Amino acid sequence: METRRDVFQAIADPTRRQIIGMIAQKPQNVNSLAEKFDVTRQAVSLHIKILMECGLIEIKKQGRERICEARLDKLSEVSVWVEQYKAFWTSRFAALENHLETLKSKDNEDTTTR
Repeated sequence: METRRDVFQAIADPTRRQIIGMIAQKPQNVNSLAEKFDVTRQAVSLHIKILMECGLIEIKKQGRERICEARLDKLSEVSVWVEQYKAFWTSRFAALENHLETLKSKDNEDTTTR
């Protein structure tokens, strides 16, 4: 199946994040997933469809049941995206800390020379 959506759309919705969390622990059929939410089965099915389009879950038919299985390797796209900003902000905070230490040292020098 061709992926038409990206993984960021999948994790943007709290219900989809919950579904991912549930099936990451254990594959489940659509009905048992739907029972755990306070929304209609159709709404859960729509979330599952979006997760499939994003490539985060796969549905396997076992008899009459449709079992959802997690395919979480695409979440690495999120990790890569977050890591670049983590590195950016870590360097910015380090520079701020150095600047504040410099200001503090100058302030201490000025206080002792008075």
